[in-house]
Amino acid sequence: MLRLAGILYSLIATTLAGSAVIAVLVAGYDTLVPILVAAAAGFVVALPVSLMVARALYSEGT
Repeated sequence: MLRLAGILYSLIATTLAGSAVIAVLVAGYDTLVPILVAAAAGFVVALPVSLMVARALYSEGT
């Protein structure tokens, strides 16, 4: 399951980080610090999300 979570993390993390950066830019924060914080938050939030998705996919297969 961890291998699947690792593969999913690479996809989910980039998606969440990119969405967070776009949300910050649309909100009008166009300096370096808010953009980096949003990207880091996306990468951190992606860890439990990818574990939950992997668990759901793994349990559906059995």
